[in-house]
Amino acid sequence: MSTIRFIMVGGFLGAGKTTTMGRLARHYMAQGKRVGIITNDQAQDLVDTHLLREQGFSVEEVAGACFCCKFDDLISKVGSLETAERPDVVLAEPVGSCTDLVATVVQPLKDLYGARFSVAPYVVLFKPSHGLKILKNEAKSGFSPKAAYIFRKQLEEADAIAINRLDEMNPAEMDELTALLQDQYAGTPILRISAKTGTGFDGLVHTLEQEGVFGRKILDIDYDVYAAGEAELGWLNSSVRVKSEKPFDLDRLLMDVTEGLQRSLRTANAEIAHLKAIGLWEGFFGVANLTSNDGVVTLSLPSHSQATEADLIVNARVAIDPEELKQHVQRETARACRSVGATFDEAKTQSFRPGRPTPTHRYAEAK
Repeated sequence: MSTIRFIMVGGFLGAGKTTTMGRLARHYMAQGKRVGIITNDQAQDLVDTHLLREQGFSVEEVAGACFCCKFDDLISKVGSLETAERPDVVLAEPVGSCTDLVATVVQPLKDLYGARFSVAPYVVLFKPSHGLKILKNEAKSGFSPKAAYIFRKQLEEADAIAINRLDEMNPAEMDELTALLQDQYAGTPILRISAKTGTGFDGLVHTLEQEGVFGRKILDIDYDVYAAGEAELGWLNSSVRVKSEKPFDLDRLLMDVTEGLQRSLRTANAEIAHLKAIGLWEGFFGVANLTSNDGVVTLSLPSHSQATEADLIVNARVAIDPEELKQHVQRETARACRSVGATFDEAKTQSFRPGRPTPTHRYAEAK
């Protein structure tokens, strides 16, 4: 019986995991392999799930907590993919604020399900916009030391670190980042990629296809600091139905919502880890993204459509009280809808701080 290649790619919020998942899926499908994807979030109505499904991929979602705390759900979702698709490859995208995944996901998979899965090396994507400040220990990195602790621990357990967003950086910045990572995470291979353009992707694929002694970096981790770092982030998933008597520009709406939230949250001195907005209408979809307060809002996937009705979903991960975050999102959603002459129904919103991680399994030593 052949095993399923299980590939989990980690990284902080906004590191580019979903774009990487999509590109990897297309790569393996071009080789004639069947591919399934599992997304993961602290709440339901995840933009990433909608985005990947709209691109035609087979996607299951583990919601309500990270893979480590929902390990049995992860195995169940793989089973659903097996029933529907019989995948050769399963791509798994963990929550961006989660760490300690080698001890709580990789090792249990290898030990308990070794006959079912062939587990790939664990690669962590590096997010330059916040990562450079954190590596340089800058006082104004955008996040507290406790949240930065999670960022660093993610890198510490990686079999390889992939600096993403190569297309957004100049050579001097990339060289500086590479040198810092080589100094602080000595012995860990450093890759340079752009999930958006595909530059360097051959190196990532080559790393993920390697066999050998991987997934063995068990962290010495303080769960009190880890939990406190996660709890500093306000988490929001909001979904509304937008309607108008006259057609409106769906892409303009997505950009306006996201840019408005950037301005509003900057005024509140609330650091953005990641904002995503997706608009869905009759087979058309568009996505707007922002990965930091100082970043530029991008229309990562334009819909090029005029609509009279659409589903608007906003996911926000921001260092702010979740009730305040909810007010920012509601206010900016209403303003943006008015700007295109549209109204919207009452939002279905989940807004909260992540709870303390309680892993289903945690291996103290690598098997």
